[in-house]
Amino acid sequence: MGLMQRLSMVFKSKASKALDRAEDPRETLDYSYERQLEMLQQMRRGVADVATSRKRLELQAQQLQRSSTKLEEQARQALDQNREDLAREALTRRTSIQGQLADLQAQHEQLKAEENKLVDASRRLEAKVQAFRTRKETIKANYTAAEAQTKVGEAVSGISEEMGDVGLAMERAEDKVASMQARSGALDELMASGALEDLSSSSDPLQAELDKTASSSSVDAELSRLKGELGSGDSPALGSTSSEEAK
Repeated sequence: MGLMQRLSMVFKSKASKALDRAEDPRETLDYSYERQLEMLQQMRRGVADVATSRKRLELQAQQLQRSSTKLEEQARQALDQNREDLAREALTRRTSIQGQLADLQAQHEQLKAEENKLVDASRRLEAKVQAFRTRKETIKANYTAAEAQTKVGEAVSGISEEMGDVGLAMERAEDKVASMQARSGALDELMASGALEDLSSSSDPLQAELDKTASSSSVDAELSRLKGELGSGDSPALGSTSSEEAK
């Protein structure tokens, strides 16, 4: 296959896909239905035209028949008056009219047969158009339903993707919160151990020394109190023992 043929096939394929995306089957079906209705109307007009011509022939035949009857009556009158020449002329004209009537009758039969054919064809076409209309509406309804389902599916897919993005964002936020909490806990431990200076506390060394001295004095006072309590508790016990020994 030559390069031009391959390019032609690629172009036709892409053009076909583009048309498929742009074409709405419902519009195509409606257009086809309208075309069929136009054909049906044309056929009906054809039936009406043939019927009109047939009716016109019938009117002409009726007029010729009246003329034929009149000429026959005139021939009778001429014979009654012994005017054979007039009777012959009337009958001659009547014979000509009878020939015209025969021609009209033949044309009438042809038109009638053609009219019957057109009527039958019109009925068949009308039945096909009605069947096409029913099928068209069914296909359109199915297409509309499928289109709606596709849109719903696309919407659900979009929501799922969006929820996935939201889930990832929430996961990243939770990881960041956990990291910040761990960092905060580590800083608290470092400050508690003295490895890290608490910048929020006082940085005055004199005040720190005074606080330390006050704390030591408080501890010494508490220790003395406890010793005093212990000492006062032991004296009565010793006194009681001495009295018992004296007895």
